[in-house]
Amino acid sequence: MYPPIEPYEHGMLDVGEGNLIYWEVCGNPDGKPAVVVHGGPGAGCSTGSRRRFDPERFRIVLFDQRNCGRSRPHASDPATDLTGNTTQNLIADMELLREHLGIDKWLLYGGSWGSTLILAYAETHPERVTEIVIPAVTTTRRSEIEWLYQGVGRFFPEQQERFVHGVPEADRDGGVFQVLAAYSRLLSDPDHRVHEKAARDWITWEDAVISQEANGDPNAYSDQPDDAVMAMTRICAHYFSNGAWLEEDALLRDAGRLTGIPGALIHGRLDMGSPLHTAWELTRAWPDAELHVVEDSGHTGSEMLRKVLHEAIEGFSPAKKG
Repeated sequence: MYPPIEPYEHGMLDVGEGNLIYWEVCGNPDGKPAVVVHGGPGAGCSTGSRRRFDPERFRIVLFDQRNCGRSRPHASDPATDLTGNTTQNLIADMELLREHLGIDKWLLYGGSWGSTLILAYAETHPERVTEIVIPAVTTTRRSEIEWLYQGVGRFFPEQQERFVHGVPEADRDGGVFQVLAAYSRLLSDPDHRVHEKAARDWITWEDAVISQEANGDPNAYSDQPDDAVMAMTRICAHYFSNGAWLEEDALLRDAGRLTGIPGALIHGRLDMGSPLHTAWELTRAWPDAELHVVEDSGHTGSEMLRKVLHEAIEGFSPAKKG
């Protein structure tokens, strides 16, 4: 990673319906544009993401998606209406930001949920994309959501039972999407005792899924500030209970639209929450993408994964002047 860097420009972009999106730009104003698309959904962008790119060669754009990070209104307030927070509107927000910054085309970088949004954006606006770099590939199909909140419970049965028992008994036997929808309601309950308990129950499950990874932290998500935990859990439940408003297999079905766009997909073989199979399927549908499987890595990465990721970004870097 490159040394810490501060943005030379930042602001709040009005994307309509009372939503303001925080954005910042770092590095070289004349460099190659690259946008960081954070995960979660609802995790917000991190300062560490600025350091993935050579600041002398890249114009690095970061932004917080709707209702999280420094964007407003914030989802930590259960009164904040998330109705307009959809995948399609996030795609539109990215386009508005690109136009606002006067960027013609940009490299897309991001993993986990960020990869889903990247793929959805790129398949909608392929003419605006130079390259794509994804660590931890997901397409947020319902089958992937079912695995993350039910299937992987085969490895964590006690934690799975606690997660399911976090919702009313009437919602426990209707399948995983009924459980997720129940969490979405609880997380929006005005009673702080109700929504705070639901947030703790949800985030404890997220911690469990990555807890056994070599690079995992047993409290990776729950150690975040309370408002960040609340925003992320609300937005996650909102998206995943609705299948991210994507047709099943749509991103794989339409991957042909990415033809001509070089891609680097970096995925850990030991990723329990997002199994390798999705990345493998994507490379079969997108011939211009190259899959790098990192044997010692899970969802949280490893030293080797970071090395491969760095090499992938460097491979798309413009030549240094002089």
